[in-house]
Amino acid sequence: MGAIYRREMGAFFTSGLAYVFLAVFYAFSGYYFYNTVILSGYTDTSPLFKNMFRIVLFLIPILTMRLLSEEKKNRTDQGLLTAPVGLWEIVLGKYFAALTIYVIAESVVFIYAIVLGYLGTVVWATLLGNYFAMLLLGTAFIAVGVFISSLTENQMTAAVFSMAVLWFIYLFDSFSDKITWEWLNKVTSELSFYTRYVEFTRGVLNLTSVLFYLSTAFLFNFFTVRVLEKRRWS
Repeated sequence: MGAIYRREMGAFFTSGLAYVFLAVFYAFSGYYFYNTVILSGYTDTSPLFKNMFRIVLFLIPILTMRLLSEEKKNRTDQGLLTAPVGLWEIVLGKYFAALTIYVIAESVVFIYAIVLGYLGTVVWATLLGNYFAMLLLGTAFIAVGVFISSLTENQMTAAVFSMAVLWFIYLFDSFSDKITWEWLNKVTSELSFYTRYVEFTRGVLNLTSVLFYLSTAFLFNFFTVRVLEKRRWS
C-alpha cells in the first residue's frame, strides 16, 4: 500500500491537481471565513463549516476523478491488477492519498484559529468538533468518488457523475420532508449526511454518526475492490 500511496501523492503534485484543489479550497474557505466569521464579530467557526459542506460536494469529485479512471484509460490498470499487491492495498493506497490532500486542505482552519486568537477567545472544542465533522465527511465522500472513478475511463464523466451522486446525497433532507410514509421518512432521515454533519457543527458528538461516515467509507471502498476484482478476472 505504501508504494501505491507514494505514487499517487507524487501524481497529485506533478499533475498540478493538488495545487488546483488546494487553491480553490483555500479561496472558498477564506471567503466564507471572512464573510461568516470575521464580519460577524464572533469567533464561532460553525457558519464557515456549514457553507463548506456544499463546496466539498464540488471539489472532492475533482480530487478523485483520475484515481482509477486514468489507469483504465491509459491501459495501466491490467499491469497494476496483475502486480504482486492486494486489491485492498491498491484501493486504500489511492484512497489515503486523496484523503491526505483533503486533510492538508481543511487544516487551513488552524491558521484561521490563530487569526481569531488575536480577535477574541477561540472555542477550541467547537472548532475541533467542526474540523472532525469535515474530516468524517471527507472520508465518506472520497470513498464514493474513488468507487465512481473505478467505473469509467473518462475523468470528466467520473467527476460529473460523482458530483451528481453527492448532490443527491445532500438532497436527502429535501426528500424526507416530502415523504408522507413515516417509515420511509425515517429511513431517508437516517441516511442524511447533512443532518449528521450539522450535528457536529453544533457541538453534538454522536457516535452513531461517526460510525455512519466510517461505514460509508468502508462500504464504498469494498465496492471498489469488487469492481477491480471483476476486472482482474475478465
